[in-house]
This record gives sequence, C-alpha cells and structure tokens, in this order.
Amino acid sequence: MRLQESAVLSAAPQHVWDLLVDWERQASWMPDVAWVRVVGPEREDGARLAVRTKVFGLPLTTDAVRVTSWQPPTLLAVKHEGLVKGDGEWRLELLTDGRTRFVWSEELRLPLPLLGEIALRIYAPWQRRMLRRSVRNLSVLVQA
Repeated sequence: MRLQESAVLSAAPQHVWDLLVDWERQASWMPDVAWVRVVGPEREDGARLAVRTKVFGLPLTTDAVRVTSWQPPTLLAVKHEGLVKGDGEWRLELLTDGRTRFVWSEELRLPLPLLGEIALRIYAPWQRRMLRRSVRNLSVLVQA
C-alpha cells in the first residue's frame, strides 16, 4: 500500500523538523498513534522506536520502527520492522516565502501472502484519512 500526503506549512523547515523528531510528542498530532518510545540511547540516525499504533481507533499493536536516513532539516526516512513492513519518509523543502513544503510518504505491506494484501486494501481508506488528519494536526501545531 502506497500512501502520500503533502501540505505547505507556515514555518521554516527547521521548526517543522524539530516538531517531527520530538518522538514522544508525536501521539499528540498523529491520531492513529497512542504513544512513541525511543528504544536505546540513539535519537537520530539509527534510532529505534516502539510505536503503539491504533487500528480503527483501538491501540492494538506496537510497531518497531528504525530511522534509516537523518538529514536535518530536509529528510527523515524510517523502516517499519514490526508486524507491518515497509518504508516511510518525510521530506521538507524551504519555499521562497519561508514556508515549508512537507511531503509524507509510506510504502507498507503485511508479510502474509494474499491475506496481508486484502487486509491492507480494506484498511487503506482509513489509513489515508489518518494520514490527512496527521498532516492537518501538524499544520496547526506548527502555527501554535
């Protein structure tokens, strides 16, 4: 399942970056996340995260996520290594007016043959809605 959402945020990339990588605060703007915990001492490239994820609003699984690219304040990439597999990426681009174009993309899969694909197809509309809400919430947080 491929997901992508973008927005123009009313702040410079460094400000947006600082909010994005405040791992423990992510649940405040991501409606499908109950909590995020850093596992180990690393908080940047190579950081490992435990992410309690809500499925249809219920905190049902804890995902393992590892930071695979750390290029502040323009690129953060992760690998999903738990039940859900795949890659995620946040790209930030400084616009000429000082605002930031933010692009969030995810490529996700469930390793269960056929059943995983069917489950993701059923879940895709909900996940797209959660991604849009997350980006809207981030936009509000950036302006606060």
